Amino acid sequence: MHRAHEFRRGPRVQSHPVDDFDFSPHHGANIDAVAPVTSSATSHTPVAAQYVVTFLKPEMLHIYRQITALRAFRPVVFCQKREHAAEFPFGEIVVLPKPRTHPLRRFVQKQLLDRPITIYRSEARRILAALEQSRARLLHVYFGHIGVHLLPLLEICPLPVIVSFHGADAQIDLHKPAHLARTRRMLECATLLLVRSRSLADRLVALGAAREKIRLHRTGIPLDEIPFAQRTAPTDGAWHCVQAGRLIAKKGIATTLRAFAEFAREFPHATLTIAGEGPQLAELQALAAALALGGRVSFTGFLSQEKLRALCATAHLFLHPSELGPDGNQEGVPNAMLEAMAGGLPVVATRHGGIPEAVEHGVSGLLTAERDAPALAQSLSALARDPARYAAMSAAASARVAAEFSLSTQARVLEAIYREVAAAT
Repeated sequence: MHRAHEFRRGPRVQSHPVDDFDFSPHHGANIDAVAPVTSSATSHTPVAAQYVVTFLKPEMLHIYRQITALRAFRPVVFCQKREHAAEFPFGEIVVLPKPRTHPLRRFVQKQLLDRPITIYRSEARRILAALEQSRARLLHVYFGHIGVHLLPLLEICPLPVIVSFHGADAQIDLHKPAHLARTRRMLECATLLLVRSRSLADRLVALGAAREKIRLHRTGIPLDEIPFAQRTAPTDGAWHCVQAGRLIAKKGIATTLRAFAEFAREFPHATLTIAGEGPQLAELQALAAALALGGRVSFTGFLSQEKLRALCATAHLFLHPSELGPDGNQEGVPNAMLEAMAGGLPVVATRHGGIPEAVEHGVSGLLTAERDAPALAQSLSALARDPARYAAMSAAASARVAAEFSLSTQARVLEAIYREVAAAT
C-alpha cells in the first residue's frame, strides 16, 4: 500500500515555489573506494541521499558540482554504475546491485504494452534498506524518467522524495498513455519537484503536477573558475562564432550553419566552431559542405571543460538556436550557454525552453524564433555592425549569470529546499 508523504510546510525558507557508511554486505551495497571530496560536512551533518543511475557521465558535470557544493547536508550517492572516478572523485558512494532483468517481462512491458520499465518491489525494498542504513533524511532523484523507473520505491518510501527535472525528461514519450499515467503517479508520490526553469514548471503543471510542490532550482555555474573577459569587436571582421552541445536535433545546429552561411557573406573572414559529438555529425558535415562553408567551419568533437573554456576565450559570439526536437526533446537552460555568458560571451539564441530566462533579449544577448535561420543571421549581423552594443552585451551576459546562476547561491537554495522537506518529517 502506498505510504503517502504528509508534507507540511516548516518555517519560511529561501527556496522558491514557482508561483511568481557502514553498509552490511547482505544489502548488496558497497562503498566505492575513491578519494573523498573535501567538505565541511561531518558525521553529525544530516544525510541527503542522491540517486544518480550512472555516477557519472561527462555531460553531467553540473550534477557533480551541485552535489559537491553541499555543506549543510552530507551527500551520499546511490547509483547502479560507477564511471569516470578519476574525473569525478567522491567519497561516499553506494553501488547498488544491478537490477534484475527478465527478457520476457521487458519485451511485454516495452514492446507490447509500451510502458516504462520500473524496478521490482523487491529491489525497492533493498534500496529502502540501504537508505535506512545510511540514515538519510531525504532522497533526491535526478531526472524525471528515473523517478518513474523508481516508482515502486517512491510508493513505499517513508522519506521525503525530491525529483529534479532538467528538460527532456518532462517531454519524451509522454504522448504515450502508459508513460503519461506512470509519470503522473510519480508526480503525485514525490514530495517536491525541482525544475531548472519556469517554463519547465509550467510543463509539469500541464502534466498534472501540483504547482505548490514545485521549486525553482537553477543550474549552478562556478564563477570563480570562469574569468570574465570584456569582449570587443574584431577590427578586421574576423568574427569567431562558437556553438557547443550534443549534435542532436534540439540543439538547432542545422539552423546555425544556415545562418552562419548568410552571415559569412557579409563577413567573409568569420569562422564557426562546433564543439560536441552526436548522431547528427555526418548530416551536419554534409550540410556545411553543401553550403560551401569550406574551412570556415570546424567540428571539434567532444571537448573537455578546460578545452571548451579555452575555445570560448577566443570567441566573439556564442550561438544556441535550440528548437523542439521531433521526439519532444526540449531544453531547460543550457549549461554550455551559461558558462559562455559567465565569461563574457554575448549569446544569439532562440525563444525556447528556459533560454529566455537566462538571456534577456536586447540586454545580454539576442533571441529569435526557432528554426529561423534568416532571423538568426540578421541578429549576428546586427551585433557585428554595432561594436558599442556588442561590448555592452558582453558585460551584461556575465552580470546576468552572476545574479541568477551562481553555484554557491544555488547550493544554498538547494540546502534550503532540503531543510524544508526534512523539517516536515
